[in-house]
Amino acid sequence: MSDPSLEKLMRANLLEVFGERDAARRAEAIRRTYTQDVVFADAEGQVEGHEALDAKVREILDGAPGFVFRPDGDFYQVQDLGYLAWALGPEGAPPVVRGTDMGFVRDGLLAKVYTVLFR
Repeated sequence: MSDPSLEKLMRANLLEVFGERDAARRAEAIRRTYTQDVVFADAEGQVEGHEALDAKVREILDGAPGFVFRPDGDFYQVQDLGYLAWALGPEGAPPVVRGTDMGFVRDGLLAKVYTVLFR
């Protein structure tokens, strides 16, 4: 059985952070979703901390105008690891890219998030 709080964090990571184009709302979501020393890693590298994560999200969103993130399957959990697949593309159209986020929780917040892309 999954922990509803971890599922909520993983969905916030996808929709309220990576899916949020408003900088102020995204900053608030970052504060309530991640530890101060959060590590985000993908194929391009790794960033650490709220400001670096926000810059990474801004870079992704700026490179995909008009695209939206959406969940692409069920949420899964094993102890402190959450797994949520996603899709990215124009709203109402087939996705351009799919991926999955794996997040590790510490002290009730996401401490590490790893993203794997499936093109």
